[in-house]
Amino acid sequence: MNRSSDGFYPVADEFSTLSGVSWAAIFAGAVAAAALSLILVLLGFGLGFSAVSPWAHEGVSAKSLGISTIIWLAFTQIVASGLGGYIAGRLRVRWAYLHGDEVYFRDTAHGFLAWCIATLVTATLVVGSVSNIVSGGVQAGATVAGGATSAMTQAVSDADSDPYGYFIDSLFRDDRPVAVSDDAAYGIVTRIFARSLSNDGQLAVEDRAYLAQLIAQRTNLTQADAERRIDEVYARTQKAVADAKMAAEQAAKAAALTALWMFVALLAGAFFASLAAIFGGRRRDAVEYLETDAYVTTTTTTTLPPVR
Repeated sequence: MNRSSDGFYPVADEFSTLSGVSWAAIFAGAVAAAALSLILVLLGFGLGFSAVSPWAHEGVSAKSLGISTIIWLAFTQIVASGLGGYIAGRLRVRWAYLHGDEVYFRDTAHGFLAWCIATLVTATLVVGSVSNIVSGGVQAGATVAGGATSAMTQAVSDADSDPYGYFIDSLFRDDRPVAVSDDAAYGIVTRIFARSLSNDGQLAVEDRAYLAQLIAQRTNLTQADAERRIDEVYARTQKAVADAKMAAEQAAKAAALTALWMFVALLAGAFFASLAAIFGGRRRDAVEYLETDAYVTTTTTTTLPPVR
């Protein structure tokens, strides 16, 4: 190849002005990765919902479901991102007059860009379409599982909205609880329970005595039986609240752990997308172009001897 007067190759100068990004190949790989990710995510949700039961002691445990979800998410990222990166590397243009390190860098960048676009597209599709499916299944399970604590949670919420209701009730306590209406009695009991549970968890002596008197006059129980019933009901209420708090803490820990593993899975997807793009780029550069020879077809005329 002849050099120009300034000592550079004119063809190399021409190629140096071209962009080093093959957006068509990147978008092709991103579309393939996003489509495969969506399919695998839907398949994972379908398998997960088929293994989960809203009834106690049925189906897989929450721990097994969480582990399988993390494994499936990592598998989805590796397979889909690898496919997208390979397509982006295989379909890119062939770069001539470039050092091998530059080619590897560009292939890595193509795979990473394909992964970025595919991740954004998949996140949009998942949030838009799969969220309805997930919310339906979760709501069905939460309705069954949360029925035991919903009433107490509402009661505590109502008590928090009126923090002075307990003290106001104490001002109007009467030695004749029968004079208190049923609705007012329910409200008084709710506020006493909510305050005791939110503080030290123990009923005050005066509160326990007043509740026993209130219950005894409405149920024809003796004072001792009423106090015994109060202790049993309050113990069950404490257990229900403790279970609800424990479930909330476990859910928060599971959400944090899932977020961390999602971060790891996404990093794995980015790595495999870049690695597959390098492999696809190598396969692309290994393609040899065959020259087509032009053949000229000639027609000859043969003169046959005359027939006698």
